[in-house]
Amino acid sequence: MLYSQSNIFIILPQNMSERITLFIDVILPLAVPNLFTYRVPYELNEVISPGQRVVVQFGKNKLYTALIKNIHTRVPLDYEAKYIEGILDTRPIVNEYQFKLWDWMADYYCCTPGDVMNAALPSALKLASETKIMLTENYREISVELSDKENILIDALESSHELSLKECSEILAIINVQPYIKSLIEKKIITVKEELQFKYKPKTEIYIGLDNKFLDEDMFAAMLNALEKKAPAQVDLLMVLWQQIKMNDQQEVRKKDLSKHIKNVDSILKSLEKKSIVYLMHKRVDRLHNYDKEIIPPVELNTEQKLACEKILQSFSNQKPCLLHGVTGSGKTEVYIQLIEHTLKQNKQVLYLLPEIALTSQIIGRLQKHFGNDVGVYHSRFNEQERAEIWVKTLRTENSYKIILGARSAIFLPFQNLGLIIIDEEHETTYKQQDPAPRYHARDCALVLASIYKANVLLGSATPSYESYYNALNGKYQLAEIKNRYLGTLMPQISCVDISKIKPGERIFSDELLSEINTALQKKEQIILFQNRRGYTPLWMCETCGWIYKCTQCDVSLTYHKNTGQLHCHYCGSTYKPLNKCKACGSHHVKMIGFGTEKIEEELAILIPEAKCSRLDLDSTRNKHAYYNILNDFENQEIDILVGTQMVTKGLDFSNVSLVAILNADSLLSYPDFRSYERAFQLCAQVAGRAGRKDKQGKVIVQTRNPKHWVLQKVIANDYIGMYEAEILERKNFNYPPFSKLIQVTLKHKERNKVAEAATILYNNLKSKIGKRILGPEKPVIEKIRNEYLRSFLIKSEKNSNYKLIKQEVVNELHKLQQIKDLKQLRFIIDVDCN
Repeated sequence: MLYSQSNIFIILPQNMSERITLFIDVILPLAVPNLFTYRVPYELNEVISPGQRVVVQFGKNKLYTALIKNIHTRVPLDYEAKYIEGILDTRPIVNEYQFKLWDWMADYYCCTPGDVMNAALPSALKLASETKIMLTENYREISVELSDKENILIDALESSHELSLKECSEILAIINVQPYIKSLIEKKIITVKEELQFKYKPKTEIYIGLDNKFLDEDMFAAMLNALEKKAPAQVDLLMVLWQQIKMNDQQEVRKKDLSKHIKNVDSILKSLEKKSIVYLMHKRVDRLHNYDKEIIPPVELNTEQKLACEKILQSFSNQKPCLLHGVTGSGKTEVYIQLIEHTLKQNKQVLYLLPEIALTSQIIGRLQKHFGNDVGVYHSRFNEQERAEIWVKTLRTENSYKIILGARSAIFLPFQNLGLIIIDEEHETTYKQQDPAPRYHARDCALVLASIYKANVLLGSATPSYESYYNALNGKYQLAEIKNRYLGTLMPQISCVDISKIKPGERIFSDELLSEINTALQKKEQIILFQNRRGYTPLWMCETCGWIYKCTQCDVSLTYHKNTGQLHCHYCGSTYKPLNKCKACGSHHVKMIGFGTEKIEEELAILIPEAKCSRLDLDSTRNKHAYYNILNDFENQEIDILVGTQMVTKGLDFSNVSLVAILNADSLLSYPDFRSYERAFQLCAQVAGRAGRKDKQGKVIVQTRNPKHWVLQKVIANDYIGMYEAEILERKNFNYPPFSKLIQVTLKHKERNKVAEAATILYNNLKSKIGKRILGPEKPVIEKIRNEYLRSFLIKSEKNSNYKLIKQEVVNELHKLQQIKDLKQLRFIIDVDCN
């Protein structure tokens, strides 16, 4: 039996239960703090359950996809509950474990349940409500004066029945069609409806089969004889089809496979289908590629790896997270593989988190060698259909993925029986979501998720975050260490090159670096060059007065990109044409200062034209498969020199790389943040670790104007412990993490004086509540972004203080601030555990 409402069909139970009035609390995909209660039609009482998607009306006419959180019989007291419009699922798509994680995230990160839902669900599992217009029944009887554009819309509606606002805009060739729509509604000529757009569509492929009577050899031969003279092309196709069916012992063959052997397949099949010789059918297929190579067992671990593995398993038996501190090239991935195998033997799932999508192509290959099609991949570069398919497959109790490899968003997947979470390169800042809310840290959320599932957690890094290392030294985590590289390979030889005598903008490469690059190329070895700036050049400056070309919407200098021939703002995305005249003084002495990855690539082509160079940065990897293609070409030694941003620093393993260079270490050391030295050491150590893998000692050259800087000396000595001890003392003295927790509050307003006024009010109100914990207000390094002025506060909460109460005071005061008449347009961001 089918129940239909708003064109959504739901399967109804055969036996109706007692007519109890049920209500559901739902999460709406909106930034609203509360759940909303809706009424369930009696007919749906037996098929409704938490975790299903329902369609509800919210506001006057808008329809939304909502998620059922609770089912109860309590009548809401403050408003009359509307009926739901329909159910979209026959079974839940979100489980109870996920709801627990969502609740914790909404509470801890000071955001709404709708924010978490939007971050968690693939967009293909969220329905969109699109406004459409249609003619009223008696529109012909209405006698009113119409404009030319209104007449055009009516003519279009008479032939199309209904139109979306986007279609109206295209028909009238204008962007703002609302005035004409509003006028026609007021004249009662058109009406508006909201139509739900179902985004997720399973992928299908066309399969071809022979009609049953022709599966008999004699009947098939007779049919071929009848066709042979009249339609030889049809005979050729049928012969290939017959061979495929018999050879593979299957009833249908993919049309794609026939196309490899036969030309003009479509027209031939059309003729055969008309004669009832073949039939066509659409079969649902997996969007994800199958691994069809031989599965090999994991490699034998060396003594140090075995000891680390035993220590990790011991910490798991004590239900304690473990931090694996292993130098670069020590074989941490092989330890992970052993632990994955151990977890799979217990019939449990594994979540393997990576900080960067670029890493997945290498790691997926290594895991599939051992675990085949049990490995699934989940990250933002997949299209929405692929992400939905992985979600649905993870949801299954049977034939589900046993291992999920993914970036930070993979923590939201609906695991059934999670047993192990591996957080590789746990120190990486990319695990922290910056915008929009929830501004979560995947590492911390993974620890909470593991406690919900009672799963084990392994954090791994050659340069652990100070918070994690502190937790390991103080007993919160177990510490396992691998101090030597796999197979005894020596750590790279690191040297600093003083470039203080080279004028800024004069040269990119020192003589020492160029000499080493040429030596490596002569030996047929590969090189990685690291520069933490993309684009061609970061400054467009007047030599006469010092004026710098900045974005009109953001308080930031523009970066020139030679491939587009334009200046780009890396904050709002605006582009500008380059100027040859200063806007301030009129001078024509305008020049480019500094260098990004694009300029480095161009310089290499001039200096070493015989070398094959490629770039790995955000601009060169916008294409879905670009990461894989560039890294695959580098691994196959089709690229000699790889130039990149932070993407090249994260866990990549290439056996032929003998030289790595950091082209401008000073930019890493000068950032105004209490974590800048920690981050500089991590970046330098990680990028240095790409050199000299397998059986070769590599070389690392660090170009700097301050070669005696103590942080660079720690990098040269590979002294993580000494670095940690110096920095942790500083953190303790000034009460920074891990000795406190931080909350950053940012206020935004289009008027500078309004945001300054709001910041003063907020400071005074919060100081009376939380005392000296509040620092600020301050102008951020970039004061204006997207035409909004910013003011920021930093709130320090001691480890023994009531962190939840402090956060609640902050939220309350911010909401009070928005109640002030002149500050209604004020916006704010709360970043808990800011990075």
